[in-house]
Amino acid sequence: MKRAIFAIAAAGLLSTACASDPYGYGGTNETVRQGAAGAAIGAVAGAIIGNNVGDGSAGTGAAIGAAVGGAAGAIRGSNQDRANQRRNYDQQRGAYYYCYPEGDCYWEDGTRRNPPRY
Repeated sequence: MKRAIFAIAAAGLLSTACASDPYGYGGTNETVRQGAAGAAIGAVAGAIIGNNVGDGSAGTGAAIGAAVGGAAGAIRGSNQDRANQRRNYDQQRGAYYYCYPEGDCYWEDGTRRNPPRY
């Protein structure tokens, strides 16, 4: 039983090493990073709780814990990404826009402010 918990915990921790920025910016994307960390922590906690409660299935507990932890981590990371954006005001248009560190800017309604760079 201890081997199963250790294997699940190791798999959860290794999954955080695979987290990368899906948008290709090479920077830190908090949504991805914290989502993976939340999934790993949730898998470990779920395996421990699942082993000690109910039918004693560590695998089921790890799966549920990974899903819940991953979702919670992604939500937290997304909020942090949004807070890291720079908010500016365009006086001509009379509207706010956000710029990412990579240089892409978007109006508050989600439309692109500047043309894409290729």
